[in-house]
This record gives sequence, C-alpha cells and structure tokens, in this order.
Amino acid sequence: MSTSTNIPAMTPTTRRVRAYFAPVNRALGQPAVFDPSLSAGFSLTTPPSPWMDLGWVEAFSRRSVSKYGVLAAGSPANTQYQVRESLDATVALRFTSWSKLTMALAAGSQHMNVITAATPVSGNGNGSGSKGVTAVSLAATGSTAAFLAMASTDAATFQAGSLVAVDVDYTGQTGYVGSGVSAAYVTSAAAVNSDPDYIRRVTFNVARVLSVSSTGLTLAQPLVAGVPAATMKVQPILGFVDREGGSFFQEWSALFVIAGDQGERIFYYYPRLQAMGGAEEAATPLTAPAAAVTSSKPFTSSTASASVANLKNAAATHTTQAGSIPSSTAAQMLSPMHANQSERISLAASFRALPVTDANDGEYAVCFRTFVPPAFALV
Repeated sequence: MSTSTNIPAMTPTTRRVRAYFAPVNRALGQPAVFDPSLSAGFSLTTPPSPWMDLGWVEAFSRRSVSKYGVLAAGSPANTQYQVRESLDATVALRFTSWSKLTMALAAGSQHMNVITAATPVSGNGNGSGSKGVTAVSLAATGSTAAFLAMASTDAATFQAGSLVAVDVDYTGQTGYVGSGVSAAYVTSAAAVNSDPDYIRRVTFNVARVLSVSSTGLTLAQPLVAGVPAATMKVQPILGFVDREGGSFFQEWSALFVIAGDQGERIFYYYPRLQAMGGAEEAATPLTAPAAAVTSSKPFTSSTASASVANLKNAAATHTTQAGSIPSSTAAQMLSPMHANQSERISLAASFRALPVTDANDGEYAVCFRTFVPPAFALV
C-alpha cells in the first residue's frame, strides 16, 4: 500500500525562461510539433529533435492581441453572443548570446554568411560580402553530420577554429533554398546574379572546425541539415551579416519553457513565428558607473565628506538621456557616468504568431499553453 501527502495548488515561481526553436518546412507548410503528451518531461539541455536549444532568454513577454466583438439583439440592444473578430498574438524577448540562429531570428529577413573573399579587385565591394573563394567539393563517401570528408589538398586549405558553410551550388533553383532550413526565397536566377555561392551565402548549415586531418574536417558541432550530400561543397566564412530590409520573412516554430522552483513546468508552444521588427540590440551595464573627483585642495576628512556629498548630489541629478550634470565648480568631479563602463549587448527580438489548425477539433490557434503541476499538488 502506498500513500502520498498532497499539497495545495501552488503559485509557480521561476527565475528564467528557456527558448527552443525549430525550422518550419516552408515548401510543405509544416511547422515543427511539440506534443506535451509525449515530450513534457524532456531534459532542458537535450530537447527532442528537431528543437534547438538557444539557452536562457531575458525580458520574455507574450501578449494576446486578438480582437473580440459582440452580436446584439433586441430593443434596447443587448449582447447575445461574443465572437472572435481576429486571431493574433505577439512575443518579445532578448537573446543573451549571439549566434547564426539568434541573429537570424532577431533580424527576420535573409541572414547571410560572410564568405571569405577571393582576391579583391579595386573598386569592388558590397555590404553583405563580395565574391567568395572557390568552394571545395566533398568526397563521395565518408562524411557525417560532424565530419566533412575531402581530399587532403583541400583539407589543408582550412584551419582548426575556422568557420565553414556547407551546401549545394546554386544552379538556377527558384523557391525556397537552403539545406535543413528554408534560408531564403529566390524568384529568379537573375535576382541572385546566378551566383553559384548564393545558397552557401544564406545557408544555416554552418559549423566551427574543431580539427583538420589528411582525410577531412572534424566539426565542433553537427550540421543542422545532418549528413551532407556528396553534391554539397564547403566554403570558409568569417562571420554573419544581417541587414535592415529585404522582402523575405524567416519563419520558425518556438517553444518557451518555464521550469518552476517546485518542479512544475509551463510550456508556450508557438507553431509559427515570424519576426515583426528589424535588428535591434539592448545594452545592460555590467559594472557600476565610475565617477572621478578632482580637487586642488589637500585631502582631509572634511574634504572627503564634501566629496561624498557632491557625488551623492551628482548621482541624484544625473540622467542617462539628455539629462543635466552638475558643473565642475559645484561638484568638483566629472567624467561621464558611462565612461569606460562595460555593457552586455543582447539581441532584442519580437515576433508575430501565425495560425495553425488543431487536429483534435479543427479550430485555429496561434499558441498552445501547457501547465504540468508539481508532484502531489492538488489540481
């Protein structure tokens, strides 16, 4: 015989929100699925496929902006029914780490890889990168999601610690392009100058090289698209670039998890999210502002007390936006409050949720909220 001690329903408490994203299959219109009946107990550090862990996020907020109306009848008119006139929701957050994926999510449009440039030609240049070095072919066999097999002479052109993009040549394809993730939409070959490197320029199939051997490149992380096809090629990249503009919208499935302090979990599953703003950052000070005090008077206990009083007065009157700062004659100090101050730069992102159909009853929805109570809590 087993017994348990039940506890009253409790208020969830938490410190952080964890974010997971997965690509939407744009060509088929299929979002990634999170089924709480199958996966609610997953380890936060090892999410089920195809979800990618983007770590803890800050300033997470979600909002319903659906609109409601009424049907009235009678004289005087009185409300008989309520109806939903529109279905809409938004999400906002800040990513604390910068990566290919977090930058792309925050910017929303095509997100490009900065391919290492070929020998520069005088007068040429472009904000998203120039013509790249020649791509290297993979061996017919031997590659895995974390190892790129190639000829020894080709492998020798790469270095441990470098970044690479791995994808097929552009050969005139139209529609969504990019292996593993729909990275861009091509309307015509002319629109991308028939550039054979274009797909590698926008692909999410990128990784850091861990080591180089005579048989190929060992990667520090597996490729998003999994085992590469033998038709794919490899190019070195320097980093990533986004832009304010473009007609393409990234679309991703998102899962946000609140892990409560008492064992409870709250899930917010958004099958389809698109960015609703351009690239923005948010700065968070890491150190206390430093103020300098200068005076020609000898240091005594009385001047020290006066300096402390002056600093308190300066702090009380200082503002960070077009505010006033006391004059140096009055306060005997003044370097700006933000001089030499370290700041953490986060990626600010905001999204609009798009609808899907719930297979259980055919209703439209933009978000699914799941609550798993702690053990033995009454419901």
